[in-house]
Amino acid sequence: MGATTADVRALVEGHEPASPREAAAKVRFLQELSGLSAPCDEHADPTHVTASGIVVGTRGTVLHLHKRLGIWMQPGGHIDAGEAPDVAARREATEELGLAVEHPASGPRLINVDVHDAALGHTHLDLRYLLLAGDDDPQPPAGESPDARWCTWDEAMAMADAALADALPVARAAYEAGEAAEANRSLS
Repeated sequence: MGATTADVRALVEGHEPASPREAAAKVRFLQELSGLSAPCDEHADPTHVTASGIVVGTRGTVLHLHKRLGIWMQPGGHIDAGEAPDVAARREATEELGLAVEHPASGPRLINVDVHDAALGHTHLDLRYLLLAGDDDPQPPAGESPDARWCTWDEAMAMADAALADALPVARAAYEAGEAAEANRSLS
């Protein structure tokens, strides 16, 4: 079942921002969300909820060069009808990277919220989840950005925009704390 406005609101309200930039994004996210009757439907309004994944593993994090935007970023995109945001984040990462990914064994973990301008005059209210991968190299399928790779944490920070730069330390800390160890072992 898909996420309702109330579901998304509760998720975002319960999220603790990691920086002043993310705190401002959270406020704007909740303001924008109030005007959406179908928050995850990209066709209902130019402003809509999207989902993405910060993919982590022993090699660091996986980024891909966005085909239209020309910037290195995490995989993610629109939420399909009837799909929950955490499911969409995992699906988008798998589709875009050609890589098996999983949520932590403890369950989906929202690690960042962001609001940003997107293509076609859209505004994305992005829910960013921690996703785990084994050591395989990304193998993006035809039609997706062919430029996807593992980056060390330092490389990723140097390549990241401000919003991703907020999310990466949170993802790294969660991974290094061992929260994700069990799920990562199952993917190796």
